[in-house]
Amino acid sequence: MQYQSYWHATSTPFASAQPGPVEGKVDVVVIGAGFTGLNAARKLAREGVSVAVLEARHVGFGGSGRNGGHLNNGMAHGYGEAKAHLGAERAKALWQAYDRSIDMIEDVIAEEGIACDFRRSGKLKLASKASHVAGLRANFETIHREVDADTRFLEQHELEGEIGSDQFHGGMLYGKSAMMHMGRYVTGLAEAAHRHGAKIWEDAPVTGRRREDSGWLIETPKGTIRAERVIAATNAYSNSVETAPLGFFKKRIISVGSFIVATRPLSDAEIAATLPGNRTYVTSMNIGNYFRLSPDKRMIFGGRARFSATSDQNSDAKSGKVLRAALAQMFPQMAKVELDYCWGGMVGMTKDRFPRAGEADGMIYGMGYSGHGAQLSTLMGQVLADMAMGRTDTNPLQGLDWPKVPLHSGKPWFLPLVGMYFGLKDRIS
Repeated sequence: MQYQSYWHATSTPFASAQPGPVEGKVDVVVIGAGFTGLNAARKLAREGVSVAVLEARHVGFGGSGRNGGHLNNGMAHGYGEAKAHLGAERAKALWQAYDRSIDMIEDVIAEEGIACDFRRSGKLKLASKASHVAGLRANFETIHREVDADTRFLEQHELEGEIGSDQFHGGMLYGKSAMMHMGRYVTGLAEAAHRHGAKIWEDAPVTGRRREDSGWLIETPKGTIRAERVIAATNAYSNSVETAPLGFFKKRIISVGSFIVATRPLSDAEIAATLPGNRTYVTSMNIGNYFRLSPDKRMIFGGRARFSATSDQNSDAKSGKVLRAALAQMFPQMAKVELDYCWGGMVGMTKDRFPRAGEADGMIYGMGYSGHGAQLSTLMGQVLADMAMGRTDTNPLQGLDWPKVPLHSGKPWFLPLVGMYFGLKDRIS
């Protein structure tokens, strides 16, 4: 088994990184070469704005190359909960932003000629317990009536043609949701940004940032660069020691490990016995699982196997064992199927699990996707580019307050307690 992201292992690395030192002056510096930062750079470059992207590792190293491969419309919350927290108008606008972002991803792929196996598969949210059905049905009825008619509730007997497991009691089908090969998309997005004129430096962590006249001097181990504006698109990796100048976000972002395994390629018979619906799937547990088929017919199966603030080979290996057991419990027919890949990545959570975008500490920012960044981040990249050019009316999160997480300074010591709490909720709900 390989301890690396399937998306990294099965895509061509970005080939157009700047070869020399970090230097010069640009209108905008973007920190982070994931979906958010790269689409911001692509938009700016297309508008004739000079832009540089600084990436601490390589293009797509973080969440954009380590996620489960889902482009699911909808939020991390029940829609009723979102309305209660945000108000009806903002909740609806944010819901629609997720829809628009998936549309935008589809448009970018077509415009830039990115081969990444994009497909409107639909998402099926599965009721893991009989007691979850009523809540899932109520959420469906509100969503279907108010924001998304392209949804359907499936009774338990209707799941037979969708999933080869008898553990579920019903489900909600979101027709607009999609999937793609994340590694090929992020590389294609970087190549497109470069083609339009953006300069992208890899292995260039930002180690310092200071005000100079009307702009900023940005320091990296490879040199310095000056810019009028700075965009922070670092999400969960804002807490890295390599991003010391991002202290504002360290106190507001909780970095949580999420872990994934990928099986060997499955036969057509094995697919028919496990995921005949070929959709993206998520369960209704607080500590649940998400899964789908890859373009080469592997099952990609993930979840919060452990409430960890790290993702290294040791942590990934421990989590892989937990995921293997969960996979075998859900699909006993898969118990002996070999796992070819195991990896982890960091999810950037906010206290209330709503994303944030705005301006603070002299930077424009978009992050805090709370496990739903793959679908929203492309749109948010364009929003941040608009902000850098002086336009704020495209931001669905404009003005949303973002308080600090109490007693949090970047290292989430409380994660084991959070895991115990949600585990207890799953046992008694």
